[in-house]
Amino acid sequence: MKPFAYSNRLLLSVALLLTCLLACTNEDPTLPVADVALRSTSLGRVLTGPDGKTLYVFAPDANGQSNCAGNCLTNWPIYYKENPVVGSGMVASDFTTITRADGSKQTAYQGWPLYYFKNDVKPGDVVGENVGNVWFVAKPNYNILIASRQLVGMDGKNYTFDMREGTGNSLYLTDGQGRTLYAFINDRRNKNNYTRADLSNNPTWPIFELPSGQTAIGELPSTLNRADFTTTTIHGKTQVTYKGWPLYYFGGDQGQRGSNKGVSVPRPGVWPVVFKNTPEAPVQ
Repeated sequence: MKPFAYSNRLLLSVALLLTCLLACTNEDPTLPVADVALRSTSLGRVLTGPDGKTLYVFAPDANGQSNCAGNCLTNWPIYYKENPVVGSGMVASDFTTITRADGSKQTAYQGWPLYYFKNDVKPGDVVGENVGNVWFVAKPNYNILIASRQLVGMDGKNYTFDMREGTGNSLYLTDGQGRTLYAFINDRRNKNNYTRADLSNNPTWPIFELPSGQTAIGELPSTLNRADFTTTTIHGKTQVTYKGWPLYYFGGDQGQRGSNKGVSVPRPGVWPVVFKNTPEAPVQ
């Protein structure tokens, strides 16, 4: 083979190799850039905006409306994108748009309005987690979240966490969609004393079950202790417990996020909300 022909073949081979490498390493420019995606952090996978910065949810927003305004927004800028393009592992229908009190728009994930935190400097930062006990990184699979709300019973009266009449937000557990969770004062450790065998009273105080196919509690805010959550079996159903207290919804809340009417039924203290300061359930 002539040296000239060999050199041409060698140059052609190198050019083809470089072309392949570039094609394999560059993203397809025709693919849309995700407006919201999942990113691995020290707290696990969290939702991020298009710049890779972490998105957060706010405990007072359990009712699905933004309760962060004024100076709050200086520290926690809102995230908004109409019909966001979602990254791998996410479902577009989980994202909705709310109208804030000032008329502006904000994106919500599974009903929770989304925010950034000003002190997060780079992608992957999660500095805002548990700030003020009310800010939490947004995750795709929370089973439990935390609300900070005024307790308003079925009787229309305001209550504090200790079930006394009074005003002021209380911290308490909700499911991942902001629906209030309750304990029953007559239950015992990991023992449901309320639900009948025929489940005829379950619509009044539905038991809190894990999603179908899930055998253990999923994601939790980092401020909560995973060891406090277990499950118990009642009439063939698996009920989640917290500190030994079987957890329930209240039918009178009608599935409305942020509603906590059960605290006064049939009188205050019988069906309390629960949080970290709730004592362990008694054994007997």
